[in-house]
Amino acid sequence: MQPSSVLLVLCVMVLMLLSVSVAAGSEVRTICWSGYTWWVKRSEEPVGPGPNWFSDSPHNVWVDRQGRLHLRITYRDGRWQCAEVVCDRSLGYGTYRFYVASPVANMDPHVVLGMFTWSDDPAYANRETDIEFATWGDGASPLNAQYVVQPATSERLHRFRMDRRIAESVHSFTWLPTSVSFLSVRGRRATPSSPSDVIQEWRFTGADIPLRGDENPRINLWLVGGKPPQDGKEVEVVLTRFEFIPAP
Repeated sequence: MQPSSVLLVLCVMVLMLLSVSVAAGSEVRTICWSGYTWWVKRSEEPVGPGPNWFSDSPHNVWVDRQGRLHLRITYRDGRWQCAEVVCDRSLGYGTYRFYVASPVANMDPHVVLGMFTWSDDPAYANRETDIEFATWGDGASPLNAQYVVQPATSERLHRFRMDRRIAESVHSFTWLPTSVSFLSVRGRRATPSSPSDVIQEWRFTGADIPLRGDENPRINLWLVGGKPPQDGKEVEVVLTRFEFIPAP
């Protein structure tokens, strides 16, 4: 059996077990995407980031027939509802890579796309490492993307401009005990075929690089301060794939 088939079978088995849990009274929705099981975040009140309402509705999070993940900010039931998925596994040191099929450098000024790790343990700033696309409410800002090894002090934050015309891109960070290296590439390939394909790269080697713990990868689409999109329109982002390559 091919590795991809094994992952698909495992995902189906996990979802079958979770469906039993839901039937027994649990209300957690999960999806299977890129060979991993992901919890879909839902809140009964505004919560961080934002704060925002987060919905686990198929209107906000779904996987299409091509295996692509869709995250959507919607206006339903009289409020804006955001989207987040959380991998159910802690992966540790290695390369976290996100394949994006949307022009994320050209989003509404109030919208943020985050691809990151997070732990509920507060040590090492929750072991949070971020790739984020946003102008943080300032549509005139030339800077629309950033890499962060939290906490977001000046030496741990790298902001940059991504060309708004880029429709597809691949973004990754490689987390090791002594460094975190970020790379963004235009197109569908993880490895740039020429230097011009590199959107941005940055390597952090400062103090307090997080030790591995119970962190897991997450992806969210949310609103700065919970404010509606300036153009009043719903927002959708598509990711074709997530992959993790363990450190040697």
